[in-house]
Amino acid sequence: MPADRLSALDIAFLCIDGPATPMHLGAVALFSARDPDVHRLAALLAQRAEALPRLRRRVRTELTGGACWEVDPGFDASSHISVHRLTSEGADPLTAHASRWLAAPLDTSGPLWSVQLVTGLPEERFALLVKFHHALCDGAGAVELVLGLLDETSISRPAPRMSPADAADDSPLRALWRDTRATVEQVVGNAVETAGIAGAMLRAARPFPLSPTVTTCSTRRRLGFVRLDLGDIRRVRRAHGGTTNDVVLALMAGALREWLTNRNDDPVHPLRALIPVGMRRRRGEQAGGNALSGYLCELPVDLESPVDRLHAVTEAMNRNKQAGPWRGPGALPVLAERLPGAVHRLATRTVAHAAPLLFDTVVTNVPLPGMPLTLDGAALCEVYPVVPLAPHQSVACAVSTYRDGVHIGLHTGGDAVSGVGSLADAVTKSMAALLQHCP
Repeated sequence: MPADRLSALDIAFLCIDGPATPMHLGAVALFSARDPDVHRLAALLAQRAEALPRLRRRVRTELTGGACWEVDPGFDASSHISVHRLTSEGADPLTAHASRWLAAPLDTSGPLWSVQLVTGLPEERFALLVKFHHALCDGAGAVELVLGLLDETSISRPAPRMSPADAADDSPLRALWRDTRATVEQVVGNAVETAGIAGAMLRAARPFPLSPTVTTCSTRRRLGFVRLDLGDIRRVRRAHGGTTNDVVLALMAGALREWLTNRNDDPVHPLRALIPVGMRRRRGEQAGGNALSGYLCELPVDLESPVDRLHAVTEAMNRNKQAGPWRGPGALPVLAERLPGAVHRLATRTVAHAAPLLFDTVVTNVPLPGMPLTLDGAALCEVYPVVPLAPHQSVACAVSTYRDGVHIGLHTGGDAVSGVGSLADAVTKSMAALLQHCP
């Protein structure tokens, strides 16, 4: 697909977007610096944003229902960058402010991003709040855009490689035959995959009554941030197996179990999580737009033992990985990608409200580079990603591992807003419960 075209999945995210369902990715990043000059920082961010072509573009809708990117003729990077100083506002003013700021939808008539510098934090720190519309990028693409705003690193992007067969065969006739065969195989393969995904989704759809995490769509949002020690996650892995992501899913299952109990909801059935899977590396695509599939994973909130929860999650994720990201009901982003843009404009908003029939929450992993990151020399200390809430869903979780920390961003909406503090505490307790079962 040409770089200036929005994919069908990009258009779907635009169609879902609304006052009660803002479809942007976010992050709260904390930097260490004494008396930062925020106006200098804002000017530096604007200068770097000017150099990133994707941040200069807006969406132009076509009569056919498709859409393309075009450069905003009036683009001014500084208009997307603001500065805010916290005043005493409860026990956690940064979280309260970030919750309000991230709840506000982006203006979809212009470039789909915004950042804010926040000062007035304790411990000689300042924060950078960012939001990128999901139509602009997925999690991996958002990380690459943020890296473009930070100080230069030594991260290099591998150049696409030509296969030996392509390099050796320069015959026009052979090339035509190869391209024709590949096109036919792709069309047939896509048709088979599409039918398989659609069938799997229908089989996976659950009848009423719906999950206790379902809520009315609301503009009310609240964030919660939890930092865990990466060493603790690795200790659990060594003792009980699984991947880092399996351990995170298991501890989230334990946290949701306690959270539901505190809400007087008896956790007698597992909750189902949508686990987004990045396809960018598999498809060799550059940053920008969405290259996603997904897995559905049962979070065993009905199991009392934290070790049993971890084993159940590991088994479920192993089955998902064996099946692959191109099939199964969790591959709904792949299915969305196969539909024309006009179909999304007619039906996506309605279909999105049926999301609770398939999954109860989203748990996503946003990969960050392992090297130290800085902004104008100030060291990045913590970074909490935020994933948007699907319609009618009250809780979602995004996780980033940076240096020696695992940073969990909790996002709640509707009737779950008042319980985000309880959920954050439950995450910490769930981690402690897993550690109690380690030698």
